[in-house]
Amino acid sequence: MKKKVLISGAGFAGLTLAYWLNKFGYEVTIVELGKNLRKSGSPIDVRGEALNIAKEMGILEKIKANEFIHTDEIVNAKDETLVKFSLNAQAEYLGDIEIHRGDLLDILYEIVPKNEVEFLFDNSIETLVQYEDYVAVTFENGNKRNFDFVFGADGTHSVVRKLVFGNEENFSQFFGAYFGFTEADNLHTGRPKNTGIIYRALNKQAIIYQFNEVSYAGFIFRSPKLNWDYRNIEQQKQILKDNFENNTNWKIPEILNTLLHSNDIFFDAVCQIHMRTWTKGRVALVGDAAHAPSFFTGMGTSLAMQGATLLAKELHANEDYKIAFANYTEIFKPFAESIQARISRGLKAQLPETEEELQASIDRFRK
Repeated sequence: MKKKVLISGAGFAGLTLAYWLNKFGYEVTIVELGKNLRKSGSPIDVRGEALNIAKEMGILEKIKANEFIHTDEIVNAKDETLVKFSLNAQAEYLGDIEIHRGDLLDILYEIVPKNEVEFLFDNSIETLVQYEDYVAVTFENGNKRNFDFVFGADGTHSVVRKLVFGNEENFSQFFGAYFGFTEADNLHTGRPKNTGIIYRALNKQAIIYQFNEVSYAGFIFRSPKLNWDYRNIEQQKQILKDNFENNTNWKIPEILNTLLHSNDIFFDAVCQIHMRTWTKGRVALVGDAAHAPSFFTGMGTSLAMQGATLLAKELHANEDYKIAFANYTEIFKPFAESIQARISRGLKAQLPETEEELQASIDRFRK
């Protein structure tokens, strides 16, 4: 009889894990809080070993075909271009593939057989109780089911992690900054499509990403730790207003107005998840739920795909899931922690605290 598994979250980690576990003969169910795949957001990178995994999954050529080639500009308060560059052409990024978040999610979703893998959208896990031989799950819609294993691939604010390991504050490390983005097709920059425009000042950054079909805009800013609710959008808008209301530089007033009138903003703290272990009983965490590195490292997506693949392969290789879980943590945790250590460099470049750091963050792109 096939072992039944539940994956919470249909993001990069969840879809990758679903692909492999289905391939290895598991009966897979994915529960996703959103009504559909959450495809909005800035472009992401597929790097290093994740490229080999994509090739093994048969999707590398599709990823290459959807590579996002773009030009970026850093501007001053008067919208004058200080430097123009192509991030894809930078030596440290050669070989990496940048792709729209939605495009990669679509590619992963397409290779998960819908006649074999069950998707439960617009739902979530309400309770989770572990027994020796199974995990009893109650969903928010009231349904109750049992599974052999449950995997939390549900992001930085993981429900599975909270239910099994404890409150988020026990594992979240705050790095003194917040960000807020939204769709912004109403903003016009006078630049061609597929251009990213960045206004950078001390402790603040404003961005407009112009893609072929859609544009996104938002802020990143340093701040002391705030008392906020990640599901309270009106509170998030007030935080953005408090930090940018009186700033008239560049297009900041237009971006702020767009954010304040949006029904779909992506707001969060710049943080990482640090845990002693990613598994407990018959439950394991993958992706950001286990080791969110922050987008400042540029490795969140690649880590998610790598960790999910390793976990699935260890389960396939070991009859005893306890050995598989232990191997997964022992092998992958040092690598994940080495990626997390890169955050300081990213913060220094994108949110400079001194005039010297600000100038250096611009000069690095001059030829």
